[in-house]
Amino acid sequence: MRVLGVNAIFHDPSAALVVDGRIVAAAEEERFSRRKHGKRPVPWSAWELPEQAIHWCLKEAGLRPEELDLVGYSFDPSLCVDLAGLGVMDPGDQVRTDYARRAPNFLAAAMPGLDPAKVRFVPHHVAHAASAGLASPYDESACLVLDGRGERASHLAGRYDGPELEVLAAQDLPHSLGLLYEDLTEHLGFLRSSDEYKVMALASYGKPRHLADFRELVHTTDDGGFVTLGVEWAAYAPKVRPGDDLGDGHADLACSVQRRLEEVLLELAVWLHDRTGARALTMAGGTALNCVANSVLARRGPYDNIWVQPAAGDAGTSLGAALQLSASATSTRPEPMPTAALGREWSDDELAARLQQAALPFETPENLAAVVGQALADDHIVAWYQGRSEYGPRALGHRSLLAHPGRRENLERLNDIKGREQFRPVAPLVLAERAADIFDGPLPSPYMLFVHDVAPAWQDRIPAVVHVDGTARIQTVDRADEPLLASLLEEFETRTGLPVLVNTSLNTAGRPMVDSPADVLELFGSTPADLLVLGPHIVRRAGAFQ
Repeated sequence: MRVLGVNAIFHDPSAALVVDGRIVAAAEEERFSRRKHGKRPVPWSAWELPEQAIHWCLKEAGLRPEELDLVGYSFDPSLCVDLAGLGVMDPGDQVRTDYARRAPNFLAAAMPGLDPAKVRFVPHHVAHAASAGLASPYDESACLVLDGRGERASHLAGRYDGPELEVLAAQDLPHSLGLLYEDLTEHLGFLRSSDEYKVMALASYGKPRHLADFRELVHTTDDGGFVTLGVEWAAYAPKVRPGDDLGDGHADLACSVQRRLEEVLLELAVWLHDRTGARALTMAGGTALNCVANSVLARRGPYDNIWVQPAAGDAGTSLGAALQLSASATSTRPEPMPTAALGREWSDDELAARLQQAALPFETPENLAAVVGQALADDHIVAWYQGRSEYGPRALGHRSLLAHPGRRENLERLNDIKGREQFRPVAPLVLAERAADIFDGPLPSPYMLFVHDVAPAWQDRIPAVVHVDGTARIQTVDRADEPLLASLLEEFETRTGLPVLVNTSLNTAGRPMVDSPADVLELFGSTPADLLVLGPHIVRRAGAFQ
């Protein structure tokens, strides 16, 4: 059974391929087009397909379009209603729905040889749910989906038993925790449907002064749903316009909304547990990328385990659509998602050829981890490019910037290199077996989707990765899965006594993470990173640019 999944309707267009229940490939269009999030989430862009990601997935598996059994499209226009009747103002939504209805023909035009009758519409939140419940390592789980919106809802709560999903609750629009957070993002001067993670970071600098108000404005209901009433944002803090500075009032507003989001998610998770008794909770939807809220669920919720889809935003719905159709067609649960490294890669020889083509002097040391570990110990910034690219928004040691965590100034240094706000944190990379000595929180944490308290004895030793509230969003490294990263961490510790490295995404502000060798060479040529590690090869800035 060969199933291609496609996400194209809102933002983060992507494609994923599942063959005989195994995830073969998954990638976001932004990594090919170099346009952040692929496109803006306006109705007029709904016709745009992730054509480059689609063709790469097929090429990766050696398939032609006519050899596909099914194609899943992660939106079902038959579920749509007139949003005005639900109190949502989106005058172009009928255009979006019309484009969705035409998706089978659009896909057939993009993939000559595909029979449009093979295209199936998968409800948006079912696709989100499948990306978590069917990709997780748990045969049975409670599943919680929260985002801005789908066809007519913003939430799904259900239960997975093997390949089957039982939907237990859904929240109709206009009530939406995701849209509430998007509205706040825009009010604070950031880009909605893009910069919500910046609001989460800003919240750590504030106090929840308005929490009482937001407990009235946002609350759960007895049927597993919730209510979000309209907010007069300017009553709490002035709207941030280009050139304006963020103040304490903005941080307090962000903190108040963030805290209320955490409380509501916890109440929804408890309601779902009361009805399922499940030991594991699986999560997807853009709200599931809020790692602070995820950690509250892990600490205070009733579940033994929480698994969040690494590509929890809309990009993950292409994978969910493919998994859902595969499970439905075969009545068999697909294989769990083995890794987030599901994108493109280049061979060592291909990488060497690209360096030669660029006329860059390079070396290929026998012990790469030792050489790079010494460079990091010497406080060099390292652009680290290895293996298949990551699926989702987190750099997980394949397309990363690495640095020394013991130098407090490296946080400012990295934010300057990336051209981003100074309140933004960077993440620690640590071996799974060492994590509990330093960090308190859900372990292991391979996808950087939870925050952990940093032990007091370590906060002054690794200050670059400690956020203002004493936490860190960690990534744990399993040496069986990532032997090179594990060796690098050990080499660095041998030289510094620190079992942690700084890890942040290999990109600059407003740009997607690098994907191809050309992308990383462009970044290395335009930023002051000291060392480029391209597979087994090393380029030193001092030798390359004299």
